[in-house]
Amino acid sequence: MENEIKTITPADVEKLLKDGKEISIIDVREDEEVAAGKIPEAKHIRLMEIPERLGEIEKDQEHIMVCRSGRRSENAGLFLQEQGFKVKNMVGGMLEWEGETK
Repeated sequence: MENEIKTITPADVEKLLKDGKEISIIDVREDEEVAAGKIPEAKHIRLMEIPERLGEIEKDQEHIMVCRSGRRSENAGLFLQEQGFKVKNMVGGMLEWEGETK
């Protein structure tokens, strides 16, 4: 079983967005955390909902997983990776995000 997940820094994610790259960001935080601000392009799927919402996640695209600190998103990413998805974890999470939020 793969217990390793590729990582990406918040600064790199911000650069991809600034460069206009088509990227998929999935924010796995709780509703109240997201209400305080999320990356505008991110899709919000709470960690607990991921198993039943797999159908909403593109199989042929790489996804960047985001949470507050990078722990929950790593767990979500490992789960998705086991299901055959391509994922990266944004290390440091929203605590280190300096880009735009809405």
